Amino acid sequence: ESDTASEISFQFNKHKKTPSIDSHSSDMASVSSVSGSVLSVYSGDFGSVDAQGTVEFALDYDEKNREFQVHVSQCKDLAVVDEKKGRSDPYVKTYLLPDKARMGKRKTSVKKRTVNPIYNEVLRYKIEKMVLLIQKLNLSVWHNDPLGRNSFLGEIEIDLASWDWSNRKLNWYPLKPRSLSAVNGVDHRGVMNLSIKYVPPGSLGKMFHALSPKNPPSGEVHIWVKDVKDLLQLRPSGVDSFVKCYVLPDTSKKSYQKTRVIKRDTNPLFNHTIVYDGFHTEDLKDACVELTVWDHEKLTNHFLGGIRLGLGTGLSYGISVDWMDSTQEEVAFWQEMMSAANEWIEGLLPLRSL
Repeated sequence: ESDTASEISFQFNKHKKTPSIDSHSSDMASVSSVSGSVLSVYSGDFGSVDAQGTVEFALDYDEKNREFQVHVSQCKDLAVVDEKKGRSDPYVKTYLLPDKARMGKRKTSVKKRTVNPIYNEVLRYKIEKMVLLIQKLNLSVWHNDPLGRNSFLGEIEIDLASWDWSNRKLNWYPLKPRSLSAVNGVDHRGVMNLSIKYVPPGSLGKMFHALSPKNPPSGEVHIWVKDVKDLLQLRPSGVDSFVKCYVLPDTSKKSYQKTRVIKRDTNPLFNHTIVYDGFHTEDLKDACVELTVWDHEKLTNHFLGGIRLGLGTGLSYGISVDWMDSTQEEVAFWQEMMSAANEWIEGLLPLRSL
């Protein structure tokens, strides 16, 4: 079913701007909210101190309550943030990676005016053991600033698949500087391989018009979703993924398309082509193709990542919209399509939080 082209007619009306911009905005809010509030592990870091010192903690899994427990005991010899006052106000924060949005963060209380804080607190995650074993624990120490200008003091990252779960004792670990993998790839959600093409009005149309003596009266945007690599693995068996597509600002059923579900594969091959007609060349600067990848489950689908192809101007038909937020890579991809009519433009774009 996914190997055949899907034909969708998409009619823009510049004079009406958007038929009901309020409903479009609320629709997008409901779609985007599934991803949760995703902030960088290092958000709010304004400090420039070097990581030093150690942290004492222990890990345990409570089989009865299906709960992962991080016993944070204490830290020693942390860096001094406010040198004039000779103080740091440290706390400890944890994430389960790679999908920090799903599991959320946990943090201890703040200990004031000390570089040797004692916590003796347990940070808890309700999670199945098999799911836990495909995660990494990121434990970091921070200086708390009343104005929110928190400073990073050091971290440690543990691969839970190789952790010795018989070791329940408190142990000391050296705090390390930010790892490049964490800074650059902590929100890595995979990469989509796709091609797009714009067929202007009056030029040779799609396959459905090949036998017709008339050329299509309006332009077409062709989207060929080939495959996705390195999706988040939410279960030990992999992930059951599919791709949704909208041409914004339209979030109606008329705009909506999706691929078939590829089961138990973090590198799914879709090979799915979608064709939207009703485009005029001037519409390309105001429209945005949104492609999102989802994990399919019976009760609810989980957002894995997405891309938005457009000019990223923040405006659509003169109206300010939050979804016109394409990255530099996405904008360049869209611009190349606009400047090369009737040609397939190939791209490899990273999925992101929307």
